[in-house]
Amino acid sequence: MSTDSDLMKLYSTRILALAADIPHQGRLPAPQGTARRRSPLCGSTVTVDVTLRDGRVEDFAQEVRACALGQASAAVVGAALPGRDRAEVEHARDALRAMLKEGGPPPGPPFEGLEVLLPARDFKNRHASILLALEAAAEAIAAAEARAAG
Repeated sequence: MSTDSDLMKLYSTRILALAADIPHQGRLPAPQGTARRRSPLCGSTVTVDVTLRDGRVEDFAQEVRACALGQASAAVVGAALPGRDRAEVEHARDALRAMLKEGGPPPGPPFEGLEVLLPARDFKNRHASILLALEAAAEAIAAAEARAAG
């Protein structure tokens, strides 16, 4: 069982600083792809809009309504997402899921900042919120690719 001390460690100064400074907040006026992900457990939501150029994220925006952990995850993803393709985002998503649920290592560059969320491994009820930004980003890129393909 988690203690108050464990929760205090989880909400570190670094996590709270990330949560307070999420890049690319808002919505794009004309996205090529959009995806919204919601955690049924806590109600956190992340909506991602993207435009692509040559299969890579050219522009993106995110609307984040999540706990501090979900916000911290979105902050790291927001800083790393421009210039990435879908395979890179899906790889980071899968690595983050493995880090949280299977004890795997943190995602590699440019998503290595997600290591700040290592303490959340013990808080299974927070995993869905932490994964929202990468899940929505991968889905938005896939939607943009599908739209471009006709």
